[in-house]
Order: sequence, then structure tokens, then C-alpha cells
Amino acid sequence: MKGYVGNIEKETEGNENFRRVLYTAKHSQLVVMALKPGEEIGEEVHDLDQFIRIEKGSGVAILDGVEHNVEADYAIVVPEGTRHNVVNTSNEPMKLYTVYSPPEHKDKTVHPEKADAMKDEGDHFDGKTTE
Repeated sequence: MKGYVGNIEKETEGNENFRRVLYTAKHSQLVVMALKPGEEIGEEVHDLDQFIRIEKGSGVAILDGVEHNVEADYAIVVPEGTRHNVVNTSNEPMKLYTVYSPPEHKDKTVHPEKADAMKDEGDHFDGKTTE
């Protein structure tokens, strides 16, 4: 099969990993994430565009220093070169999915905890797609 077809709400809400790559195409990548209460993605800047959708929980999205309150059903578009972060300010896990265009991580990357992601310097996209 070419492409990805699945219940993204179910995949996102059922994910317990900090980061899990679901599908990697040549020009985009689908990733699910789970942030523990008080946890954040971490401030970063990408040389790509990113779309983020919050499925569960609430928090703050910070884009170039501007804070936005976000909660379930919110979408965030992060243009290339934008300094950004998402912080879970709720008492429950924040579940989200993101689409990177082009891909950011190696296909099938799984980081159970944020610390795993921070240690993994070799997880950047290597040109290999899911199919």
C-alpha cells in the first residue's frame, strides 16, 4: 500500500511514547507524541514547516515568544524558521500528532521518554521512507 490510512485520533490518544513516527513519505512525515503533565517538547527551530494538532489535554504553544493557550481540537501551524515550543500545563497527558514537511526524524523512530529523544543525536531523517 502507498500512503497511510488510519484512525489518527485513536492512534494519538493511545500513544504513550514521547515520540513515535507512524509514517514517512518523501516530503512529509506523520508523528504522534505524548507529553506528561508539566512536560514540554522543548524550544526548537526547524528548517521545515510543521502542523500540530492537540487531541487531548491543554497547555501553551509558544511561537516566536508569543504564548497561545491550546487544548483538544486546536491546530498549530509552525512555519519554517519559527522558534517554537509546546508545554503541557494540565494535570493529564497531552496527546498530539504532528506532520513535518519535509520529514524530520528517521522512519519508525520511537522515543519512549523525552530523555531518550534528547540523547538520540542520530534520529534526523536519513532519506529512507516507510515504503
